[in-house]
Amino acid sequence: MKFRVFLLYSIIVISLISCSEKKEKISLIKEDNLEMQMIEAYNEGVKEFNKGDIFFAAKKFNEVELLYPQSIWAPRSVLMSAYGYYSQLYFTDAIFELERFLDKYQNHPDVDYAYYLIAICHYNLIVNEKKDLGEIIKSREYFTLLVENFPNTEFAEDAKFKLELINEVLAAKEMYLANYYMERKKWIPAMNRYKTIVSDYDTTIFIEEALHRLVELNYKLGLIDEAKKYTMVLGYNYQSSDWYKKSYKILKYDYEKPKIIKDLKKQKSLLKRLKDLFQ
Repeated sequence: MKFRVFLLYSIIVISLISCSEKKEKISLIKEDNLEMQMIEAYNEGVKEFNKGDIFFAAKKFNEVELLYPQSIWAPRSVLMSAYGYYSQLYFTDAIFELERFLDKYQNHPDVDYAYYLIAICHYNLIVNEKKDLGEIIKSREYFTLLVENFPNTEFAEDAKFKLELINEVLAAKEMYLANYYMERKKWIPAMNRYKTIVSDYDTTIFIEEALHRLVELNYKLGLIDEAKKYTMVLGYNYQSSDWYKKSYKILKYDYEKPKIIKDLKKQKSLLKRLKDLFQ
């Protein structure tokens, strides 16, 4: 009797072990099969990408992420999908993929590339500085983030250059609005816009005209001392400028080229000069 019980127990144990091994084998087979499907989908995506069929390529790349989200190929697939859309000028679709990437894979080694690409996409969506302010601001935010958080990358250098161009665009918008108010004799709104150019965009090509317009407006409003201060700033920084000559004429002075400050240590930036003058 004891023998029979022992035999029955042994059969049960062997059966359980056998089932366990079978399940493990099935699990391994399924996992291997899943990985093979993922690799196949990725290769198909690359193949279609090279053919130029971006939408089908993106579909295959998305399959990779769905099949094996924990693999190293999942974030790469999202980036490939985003770059595919970008390469064919589908910037909005590329931005969607990149936002997903930055949300899910914030610690990925290629996150700097993702920030650069999404900034470029927003930058390329700028058509008119008078209308596309949202895209201008977003591209500036991403480029600034890239420069601040990834200063030693190859993308940071180009980001700095793009930020200069964006500042020119934003300054152009301020100048457009300022001149719009000026033409309609709305002096205070115009003055505020010119001041924005002077304080925020002093490295752009619009700075000289903005300073001159401030001389002009302050003189119109009877603020002669303020007009003189802006003329001084214009003179010290842009001595041969036609805008400086025009400012002198407004103040009814004979144009005289100001003396050059030889001591470089005494020369201050435009912004610092303005702060000193108005303190």
